[in-house]
Amino acid sequence: MTTTTSIEPSEALSDRYPLGQLVIGTVEHHAPFSIFLNINHPTAKGLIKLPDFLDQGIMKPAMYPPIGAKVGAIVVGYNESNQREVYLSARPTVLHQALVPLNLK
Repeated sequence: MTTTTSIEPSEALSDRYPLGQLVIGTVEHHAPFSIFLNINHPTAKGLIKLPDFLDQGIMKPAMYPPIGAKVGAIVVGYNESNQREVYLSARPTVLHQALVPLNLK
């Protein structure tokens, strides 16, 4: 979970937001291809591509979380070229796998 600690802008996104980490962000913008979240970083935004909300089906505009809503998602990647986007997934199966690891021995 993200905290409000001091963040250096030069800090690598992968150091601050490791793959598989749960991030809670606030919806700031809807785009035709994604939802942008404020993740309490001075230069980066969280980005959930519309296919990364559902396991099946198509995300319709009526299903978008409203601006200002808190959304939890799992870190799945980064835009390494500009260090300004943390790619997130809110798919139920991804959230479940990350938050409820199974001990299959």
